[in-house]
Amino acid sequence: MTTPTLSPDFLDTDAIRGAVERVLDDFLTAKSRSPAPPPLPSLPRLLGDFLAGGKRMRPLLCVTGWRAVGGAGDPGPVLRVAAGLEMFHAFALLHDDVMDDSPVRRGRPAMHRTLAALGAAHLSQERIERSGVNGAVLLGDLALLWSDEILHTAGLTPVQLAAVLSPLSTMRTEVMLGQFLDLRATGTLTDDVEATLTVNRYKTATYTVERPLHIGAAVAGAGPGAMDALTRYALPLGEAFQLRDDLIGVYGTEESTGKSPLDDLRAGKNTTLTALALRASDRVQDAQLRELLGDPLLDEKQAAIVREIFDATGARETVERMIEDRGRQALRALDDAPFTPDAVTALRRLVRMATVRTS
Repeated sequence: MTTPTLSPDFLDTDAIRGAVERVLDDFLTAKSRSPAPPPLPSLPRLLGDFLAGGKRMRPLLCVTGWRAVGGAGDPGPVLRVAAGLEMFHAFALLHDDVMDDSPVRRGRPAMHRTLAALGAAHLSQERIERSGVNGAVLLGDLALLWSDEILHTAGLTPVQLAAVLSPLSTMRTEVMLGQFLDLRATGTLTDDVEATLTVNRYKTATYTVERPLHIGAAVAGAGPGAMDALTRYALPLGEAFQLRDDLIGVYGTEESTGKSPLDDLRAGKNTTLTALALRASDRVQDAQLRELLGDPLLDEKQAAIVREIFDATGARETVERMIEDRGRQALRALDDAPFTPDAVTALRRLVRMATVRTS
């Protein structure tokens, strides 16, 4: 496997992304050429296509967490650990798309739709669709297994591996819990803002920001104090990241997000934005929201009514303020954090990346 390298500007975002992508490319190329078990080159290729175009937020934070607590020398092991996180994320997204029956991912047909389109023409439509779903689940399972393989071949010492496994296992448990809570909440509208923030914490704040930072820091041998400092930065930033996602899901464009802005509304996603609107709505607005949200046939005209209510109730403005407030909390957490100066600069840059974006 090619030894990953980084540019002299160690925490350059593009350099980290490029290095992680080379690890993933090398790994999948080797899998496509492996003679045992029987070669199935289409599976690594499908995973490679699926991985293309991601933000690589978790790898960025993993490498930055490593550097923040003094990680230095050969970056190869931590870059491979970061690549393993991205492979795990592929697993999570593949299963998420199946559970949500999402039609697209990153502007392309979701994997279960792609695999269904490859189904045998002589089968019934129901069997073709079921085959696509089953194939996507299995491909997700394969991504989960391979994420472990990347981790265990990353070149970590036994001490490093033991340190990494603790936050990694916690991350995996938390994201499953968050997904379970999200599934239970979808389609059952509520004005319980705190309940939506709890889902955000487990599904996004810990999974996307806190644990990747902890995992990278664990590679560098970080102690409890440094881990706590990373948490103080990570949790508000992770909440802001999800709140921005909620807004993008409703107000974004298909060109920038790769999916229809109707999808979340049709699914009846129980977001903080929705809860705030329900809490502040009058009887007419409440009835309209409950009638329209979760309607699988919702059209753009009806979506415009929902957006008008989000605006009129102040829900959208409140979410924007919540994002700004949490971004400021994350930045303040860096003021006295025991991190390297270059990592502080990178972490400040990541606050803007996470909170001021359109996709």
